[in-house]
Amino acid sequence: MKTAFTMIELIFVVVVLGILSAIALPKFASTKNQADIASGRADVSVIRSAIVSERQTQLVKGVNSYIPKLSPTGETTTLFKGDGTRSLLLYGISAGTGSGDWSVVTGSGEKQYRYLVNGVTTTFDYNSTSGIFGCAAGTGKCNALVN
Repeated sequence: MKTAFTMIELIFVVVVLGILSAIALPKFASTKNQADIASGRADVSVIRSAIVSERQTQLVKGVNSYIPKLSPTGETTTLFKGDGTRSLLLYGISAGTGSGDWSVVTGSGEKQYRYLVNGVTTTFDYNSTSGIFGCAAGTGKCNALVN
């Protein structure tokens, strides 16, 4: 009567588990990048919607201009809250330096922002005359973040 596994059976199980892990691990790395891109796409959509909503609020008040800046001058921790006098996002978006984080481009007058995905930086520009928040097609991960 057999009561234990043989060495061959144990080796076979270890080999099968090794093959499965070799297939699964690259998929998990790809999932993080896809999540960062999905998060960035959602952020871009929210920012663009907030710009339009703020513009409509100002039109009702008789002010015919887009918000001048998306973040207060010198703000580097919470972005997209407005320019200090006009509000954009109530809680803003936290800034950071890791993958899936936004940051403001220093010296841009709070009109350029960077989004980092897997070591690739995409720069977004805000045009306060036209109200357009976007990036140059084909640069960084722009196509994945705005399409």
